Amino acid sequence: MRTPAGQECSYYYEDFHRGRNVQECRIPKGDRSLAWQPKDCARCPVPDILRANSSPHLRLELTISTRFLGFGRKLEVRATCGKHHIPVPNPYTGCPECNQERPGLNLFAQALEDIDPE
Repeated sequence: MRTPAGQECSYYYEDFHRGRNVQECRIPKGDRSLAWQPKDCARCPVPDILRANSSPHLRLELTISTRFLGFGRKLEVRATCGKHHIPVPNPYTGCPECNQERPGLNLFAQALEDIDPE
């Protein structure tokens, strides 16, 4: 569904049909996370992560906190692999273990290395 910021995100939900006024972010939140607000979608990295990585095993958790002296809000995303149960250091590229299991990815990387720029 399209967020208030104009990006597609599978965790965002809204319903304004027949007088309803429902807007929510359904991504799991961290223990100390603040409540979500629609303006958070403008700076949220989750839609970009979902566009870059389509792994079905990627599990994301969003933590919203305040910045220095309470001015502004900071959004942090923590990613884990549901298949290998390990933290994912870079959610844009995905789990390193899952990437090693995909032989086509290694062939693609080797082909890129073999290309000689002239």
